[in-house]
Amino acid sequence: MQPLHLSHKIYSSRLHIPSLGLALVLLISLASPTTSCTEQDKGSLLQFLAGLTQDGGLAASWQHGSDCCQWEGITCSRDEIVTDVFLASRSLQGHITPSLGNLTGLLRLNLSNNQLSSGLPQELVSSGSIMVIDVSFNRLDGDLQELSSSTPARPLKVMNISSNLFTGQFLSSTWEVMENLVALNASNNSFTGQLPTRFCTSSPSFAVLDLCYNQFSGRIPSGLGSCSKLRVLKVGHNNLSGPLPDELFNANALEYLSFPKNTLNGTLEDAHIVKLSNLVTLDLGENNFSGKIPESIGQLQRLEELHLNNNNMSGDLPSTLSNCRNLITIDLKINLFSGELSKVNFSNLPNLKTLDLGWNNFSGIIPESIYLCSNVTALRLSFNNFKGQLSEQIGNMKSLTFLSLVNNTLTNITSVLHILRNSKNLTTLLIGLNFENETMPDDESIAGFESLQVLAITDCSLSGKIPHWLSKLTNLEMLFLENNQLTGQIPDWISSLKLLFYLDISNNSITGEISSALMQMPMLRSENSATRLDPRFFELPIYLSPSLQYRVPLAFPKVLDLSKNKFTGEMPWEIGQLKALCSLNFSFNGLTGQIPESICNITNLQVLDLSSNNLTGGIPASLNKLYFLSSFNISNNDLEGPIPSGGQFNTFQNSSFDGNPKLCGSMLTHKCGSGSIPPSYTKHRDNKVVFAIAFGVFFGGIAVLLLLVRLLLSIRVNRIAAKSTMEKNNEDEATSLNSSSEQTLVVMSRGKGAENELKFTDILKATNNFDKANIIGCGGYGLVYKAELPDGSKLAIKKLNGEMCLVEREFRAEVDTLSMAHHENLVPLWGYSIQGNSRLLIYSYMENGSLDDWLHNRDDGSSSFFDWPKRLKIAQGASLAFLISMISASLILSTVTLNPATSYWTKNLNLMLQILG
Repeated sequence: MQPLHLSHKIYSSRLHIPSLGLALVLLISLASPTTSCTEQDKGSLLQFLAGLTQDGGLAASWQHGSDCCQWEGITCSRDEIVTDVFLASRSLQGHITPSLGNLTGLLRLNLSNNQLSSGLPQELVSSGSIMVIDVSFNRLDGDLQELSSSTPARPLKVMNISSNLFTGQFLSSTWEVMENLVALNASNNSFTGQLPTRFCTSSPSFAVLDLCYNQFSGRIPSGLGSCSKLRVLKVGHNNLSGPLPDELFNANALEYLSFPKNTLNGTLEDAHIVKLSNLVTLDLGENNFSGKIPESIGQLQRLEELHLNNNNMSGDLPSTLSNCRNLITIDLKINLFSGELSKVNFSNLPNLKTLDLGWNNFSGIIPESIYLCSNVTALRLSFNNFKGQLSEQIGNMKSLTFLSLVNNTLTNITSVLHILRNSKNLTTLLIGLNFENETMPDDESIAGFESLQVLAITDCSLSGKIPHWLSKLTNLEMLFLENNQLTGQIPDWISSLKLLFYLDISNNSITGEISSALMQMPMLRSENSATRLDPRFFELPIYLSPSLQYRVPLAFPKVLDLSKNKFTGEMPWEIGQLKALCSLNFSFNGLTGQIPESICNITNLQVLDLSSNNLTGGIPASLNKLYFLSSFNISNNDLEGPIPSGGQFNTFQNSSFDGNPKLCGSMLTHKCGSGSIPPSYTKHRDNKVVFAIAFGVFFGGIAVLLLLVRLLLSIRVNRIAAKSTMEKNNEDEATSLNSSSEQTLVVMSRGKGAENELKFTDILKATNNFDKANIIGCGGYGLVYKAELPDGSKLAIKKLNGEMCLVEREFRAEVDTLSMAHHENLVPLWGYSIQGNSRLLIYSYMENGSLDDWLHNRDDGSSSFFDWPKRLKIAQGASLAFLISMISASLILSTVTLNPATSYWTKNLNLMLQILG
């Protein structure tokens, strides 16, 4: 496991409404209810109700014979006109009818946080009365319909269509008629094309534009610089390129400028930055900017957040940075900054809370001025070249909760722990890859750390023993001590840490038997222990690898890793009491005896590694009941007997069992049968049976001699015939294989159109002869390739490989299963092909990759894309698909686990579950 450090910051996509627009919304909301409404308004509302498939209980109130001004969510003016429709968070389903556009007095429409689908009626956008439209957090899709340039000016001021499924381009002609537009939020959609250029020329009061999390491309239009009242500009997480246009800096009213996660480049010039004197937030992270931070940044007196992370910026930090006295967050991680930090007087930043300078080339000692920032809660200086000892002045940082100093050249770990022990608010301490070859302090005076939850002292080559002062960390939840040179035994007090659920002491020299105290760890024994953990977020994310990051303690799995030590003796039977455990690793030790059958009680187990020990006996058949087990390794032991079948055992690689010559099974060369029973099972044969065998062999030998002559003659004749037959068969087989490449793929009934006419040669061309550049994934038995057909359509081709018996079993199981398991959230199998020893499966191609990519393999904060409606949609779709596939008669349960890596996004962001071997 790699050292713990922090991942990239996730950006907020909330709509920032300027005070002017907010005051406007409040001002126009002053309306009083009336006692009746017009028949036209009532009819329009009832048409809207009729378009709903789920009305959230509105039908009980919206009765034809009653006054619509008294209906739920409806407000009328004094002259009997409907002015407000407020139906947010009502679980509405169905579509929005154009009839709402017939409400001639409607001023405000709020249908946010529902499950409405289909498009947004043009009648609403072109309404002659509506000033505020909020349909955010629904499932609306399609293009925004274009308004003619001859359309009279519309009164629309605020439009929020964020977090939907809209596509297509943002046509400028639509916004030309919006002369009164103040705020537009279209974030979290799939809009494409270039950014519109005419917001400000047609809307002089335009103040808020949020287009983040879309697919806009091209350059930033220079016309945005003419937006004299623009205060919020957020276009992060798109595909924009090129430099920031010079004209953009003429928009000197800007308070929030955000373009993270694009491919912008260029440098930040002094003459430009100084113009944005009202700037509160500057976020240009995750781009390709280079050069230095301009000295003029010190003139941004209102600046509170500075995000320049994940770029190619270099040089020293300007001393003028300390003039930005309102700074709260400084995020400069993952750049090429260098030099010493002493040039910046951090003590001039009294409001500073987060300072992230990780993954740069800063050197020297950590400056004393940082320690005077008493309000800092998160400090990350990891992966730099800081040296020397930590100053005692760090004790002045009374608010510090998160500290990461990983991978510097700091010294004197004893001093560091003595200094930090009085940091009463410290919850996360990551100090690995420092203190090379020092001794782990075991000083009883190292008390304190009363709030510490995560402690990582890894990769330091520390000698000594597991220190007793750890037993006093009553709130400790995760302890990482791997990759050191610790000796001794696991102390009995380990079970007194009531909240500890993640213990990694791998790659040390710990000896003795596996302590029974480990079997008494409360958090690993109780399956309902999550309620006892701190639900709060980390101040900064922690990750265990570049693609695996965590923001809350609850997200970590429950782990016990004792691998690569010197443990001896048998595995304790009580191991089965750790029912909450997700990962168990005892590999590379000297353990003996049998695998305890009680392990089958750990029903949540996902990883079990017992490899490279001296284990004997058989593999407990009950292990096939561990339905969540996805990684299993017992290689290099002395196990014997049959490998269990069924359950997850049908998915494990052969390498999981290597180095156990007495094992047998269908997936091994050593098959199970009467002639392959291990010696341990035949030591106590009855003497009479032995005599009978010897007697039979004697007389059988005589019979063999009598037939030997005739047999030799027969063999000679058969060889001549067999040679002739083999030559003919080889010719036939070659002819069959060559001709079969032209045969049509066998496609199941759900195939349509051109996919029914595919030939093997078509697949070869579409994958460029299965070129590795087209690999998009893998399963347990083969690689998955993207195939692009001549008509532009795309397919996913899974090419099975491995031992032929396993490939054939997997091939038949997958075809049989998916022939019966039909569901909108299951990736469909369109067809298959058998060409000699080749087995091909043809699936639909998923445009947006896997759920695993969005959750773990993206450093762009994409997890913020998952609002609660989308999370619910994911859970519903995945669970239904899982149940459908389980019901299918020939399904091997182990091939369908709710795994993000085999859950894929369609073009319309619907979640699909794939069955992969």
